[in-house]
Amino acid sequence: MTKTRLPALESWGDYDLDDPFPLFAEVLAAGPVHDVVLKDGVRAFLVVSYDAAREALNHPGLSKDMEAAMDAASEGGDVVSEGLPGRDFARHMLSVDPPDHSRMRGLATPGFTKSRLSGLEGRINDTVSSLLDSLEAVEGPVDLVEGFALPLPFSVIGELLGIDAAGQQSLVAWFATLMAPYSGATPPPEAVAASDGIVGYLNELVDRRLASPTEDLVGDLARAANAGSITRKELLSSLFQLIVAGHHTTTSLIGNGVAALLADPTQLEALVAEPDLIPKAIEEFLRYDAPVPHSTFRYATSDVVIAGTAIPAGVQVIVNLAAAGRDPSRHDDPDVLDVRRASTDHLAFGHGIHHCLGARLARLEALIAFRALLGRFPGITLAVDPSELHWNHGDGLVLRGLSSLPVHLR
Repeated sequence: MTKTRLPALESWGDYDLDDPFPLFAEVLAAGPVHDVVLKDGVRAFLVVSYDAAREALNHPGLSKDMEAAMDAASEGGDVVSEGLPGRDFARHMLSVDPPDHSRMRGLATPGFTKSRLSGLEGRINDTVSSLLDSLEAVEGPVDLVEGFALPLPFSVIGELLGIDAAGQQSLVAWFATLMAPYSGATPPPEAVAASDGIVGYLNELVDRRLASPTEDLVGDLARAANAGSITRKELLSSLFQLIVAGHHTTTSLIGNGVAALLADPTQLEALVAEPDLIPKAIEEFLRYDAPVPHSTFRYATSDVVIAGTAIPAGVQVIVNLAAAGRDPSRHDDPDVLDVRRASTDHLAFGHGIHHCLGARLARLEALIAFRALLGRFPGITLAVDPSELHWNHGDGLVLRGLSSLPVHLR
């Protein structure tokens, strides 16, 4: 327990999604680790400082074994509740510990090597150009999320997985519905229907690839399944996780980054004048407004101590990557966007063995996207009052992005 008990700690996650950073700073100032209650009523420990976050993300006493946690919950525990699309899609590299984690990550890694991604670079450039062509043809303001930040990464992950355009269109709609926040403990009917659509599509895709593996990431995993190196459940779960992580986070990186630039014209002018700053700016966007504000699920398998705080066995641990990115003990003027900032040691992609497998791809997509967007439309401006922007694309805890970003391109 902390000495300073903030009301937000009694229902963590139920806060202003549009501007959570003042709250994050207040919690950080009160201590590095806090005993909290999540908005669904589950007890957890919240880690907010940079040093404590690094410690937690690679702590051997914290497990990511989702199935074990679900079993504990079914026996009367309160570590985790089962969500859509259910347990059959809950065994992937982010929800297991070594040696299963090492095995599954190793099977997916070839899809994200430098050589494999270099083959995607031309397709990313073509997709970016095509999307910007379509936006340029529109009279008046355009929605940069709907028309650019969302379709770009979905197209790229679709290419990586070997999913055709029709499949991508269906999945985009289903995932948008599935990932939309909702109140209450029971998912709405439209979320259930979207989940059913995803489950059916991925099962059919896996059946086709198992029968005839292709030269893409799904084909790689299908060959591994045929060889007995991965189960069907693990294959389906991995595809689901790769699609979510492969599009949602990059959509938010692009949208959040553009919104941050539009809120500070001097930073926008700096990037337009010096495009070579864009790689460094992308790291600053990740630090300043992390697309994944809280890390994915983990819990204590035994009594552990993090940053001097005792955490009992069986309790969930939530690492606030967004708060860690603005820790004043790590970064000078942490609430200021600075595309020339020298330090790039953020934790937006995690740390340790679960460091984001797709980090290189996300950086490549963002680099191409920002270079093309700012090079083609250096006079881009916000088309609405900043108060009209809403970060409700995602659940707000693990995923947080803009639902739309209306801009004038000229």
